[in-house]
Amino acid sequence: MSDIEAKAQMKTLVLEYELDAPPEKVWRAISIPEFREKWLPEGSLADAEPVSSTPGEEVRYGMRDAEPPFLESVVTFQLRPNEMGGTRLRIVHGLSDARLERRPQRAANSNRSSRMLAA
Repeated sequence: MSDIEAKAQMKTLVLEYELDAPPEKVWRAISIPEFREKWLPEGSLADAEPVSSTPGEEVRYGMRDAEPPFLESVVTFQLRPNEMGGTRLRIVHGLSDARLERRPQRAANSNRSSRMLAA
């Protein structure tokens, strides 16, 4: 595994569930604000409207932490029917806050000998 893949995994949490309810019912629970509010309060969302949506298959919401440092993330809900007539729900929670991106830093001490220039 490369360093890039390892860093991406550290910023992403993936959960998978097998639900007895049909995909249509689960879709309503995650996409209709009145139903979603019961288990995912609007206060947890950066915006009540989804970032993107593919009806019946996937919806993405932007989220913001309620406590400092108020990090932002994107939560993706993916639905697939399973073999038993229920739903396979996959939740991908990924940090997207730009403040987490580290820029390469130069060493304060370059370990080179210093030279003085004559005037």
